[in-house]
Amino acid sequence: MALSDPLGDMLTRIRNGQRAQLGSVRSPASNLRKNVLEVLQREGYIRGYNVSELDPGKSEISIELKYQNGEPVIKELKRVSKPGRRIYAGVRELPTVYNGLGIAILSTPRGVLSDNEAREARVGGEILCTVF
Repeated sequence: MALSDPLGDMLTRIRNGQRAQLGSVRSPASNLRKNVLEVLQREGYIRGYNVSELDPGKSEISIELKYQNGEPVIKELKRVSKPGRRIYAGVRELPTVYNGLGIAILSTPRGVLSDNEAREARVGGEILCTVF
């Protein structure tokens, strides 16, 4: 069955895994998902991820979740831009999540970046999700 929102599916798997206190969760692989996970790892929200090939042309990502004192590091993970309604922002309109305590992940012409990296690069783009 084809997914209408693959990134939203991965974010939901992360949320559900953290609620169940799992060490890791699995998701089908794609370049967009890998890029979003790279940003989450750089910003310290997940321990890491591994890509493994199941069959020729089919890959899977294993995402290692991060906890601090038994509590998940990610308190809130929301999909902003959805397939039915895309949300774009210029460099001046980039959102601040909880006064800078959280991050927004954007798809920009320079790749997938956090909101802070996008401000430094002076680029806007599609707001994929927010993390706190």
